[in-house]
Amino acid sequence: MRALILVGGYGTRLRPLTLSCPKPLVEFANKPMIIHQIEALKVAGCTEVVLAINYQPEVMLGFIQEWQEKLGVRIVCSQEKEPMGTAGPLALARETLDDGKGTPFFVLNSDVICDYPLKDMLDFHKARGAEATILVTKVDDPTKYGVVVMDEYGQVQRFVEKPKEFVGDKINAGIYVCSPSILNRIELRPTSIEREVFPHVAADNRLYAYTLNGYWMDVGQPKDYLKGLHLYLDSMAIRQSPQLAKGTGINGNVLVDPSAKIGEGCLIGPDVSISAGCVIGNGVRLSHCVVMRGVRIKDHSKVESCIVGWDSKVGAWSRLENHCVLGEDVTVKDELYLNGAIVLPHKEIKESVSTPAIIL
Repeated sequence: MRALILVGGYGTRLRPLTLSCPKPLVEFANKPMIIHQIEALKVAGCTEVVLAINYQPEVMLGFIQEWQEKLGVRIVCSQEKEPMGTAGPLALARETLDDGKGTPFFVLNSDVICDYPLKDMLDFHKARGAEATILVTKVDDPTKYGVVVMDEYGQVQRFVEKPKEFVGDKINAGIYVCSPSILNRIELRPTSIEREVFPHVAADNRLYAYTLNGYWMDVGQPKDYLKGLHLYLDSMAIRQSPQLAKGTGINGNVLVDPSAKIGEGCLIGPDVSISAGCVIGNGVRLSHCVVMRGVRIKDHSKVESCIVGWDSKVGAWSRLENHCVLGEDVTVKDELYLNGAIVLPHKEIKESVSTPAIIL
């Protein structure tokens, strides 16, 4: 089986992290986002994954060289000369996706984190003879989204954008199973699969929706990224994953890379991930935050609801809160307070930031 992951976007909502690398390679729970998806695809039976790339292709090619052997999955690139939307990349990769035997393939948006019920979704797709199956997730307030309206068998009847009256509470979760016949509907041009392809498949009664029972989050912006980490760690706790940290000073669900060093008297958690090579000083407080590879946080600092980018340094007795995002290689001097600061890569912060601001 094959799959295509849409990785062509610029990741503007997740800046400044995406100024250093493409969004799919930004760490999530201590490994690149896209690795979570490829691992799930492998479990579902995929042996080849196509990355539809546009932004920083040389970085993505380097990723393939590093990870292809580790994952045991063939990874190939389909490079766009211009942004092709969510359907155009399928036409561009037509020869790879269609194996000539009618085998369905997966299509995923690269910034979706969930339980990935891919095998069950594939079985559902085959049982209904569908041309395409959409993964849908339930939301509390459907008026903010495009709602997928379906019958009791999962057959999609229509799409309603931001309905003012209740028509359903299921929205598109950004993961699809498609039969090769759908490729005949897609022209080689920038195209939206959601707006320009799926409505025609639905009109032919061949579009279905599979409902996700577990967690789901689009982690394409900082607040949702941190919420997605909370959901992911909760899921790990339910599965009783041995990867979750335990011991003195650990409060709630915490993920710590074995190479990280944590000082004495720290309080870590809940909802924290600490990546490889990090050094956490004595008496540090971390909660609801992400500490990426190579970060150093000095003694008695507090980081809450923030993302600290690769190789950054947080000074002693400093305090970061309210969704600060530090880009790569940022230095925060001792005894500073940062409130909602967005700091571009390779900057040195010498003064406190008391109100949310972008530091250029």
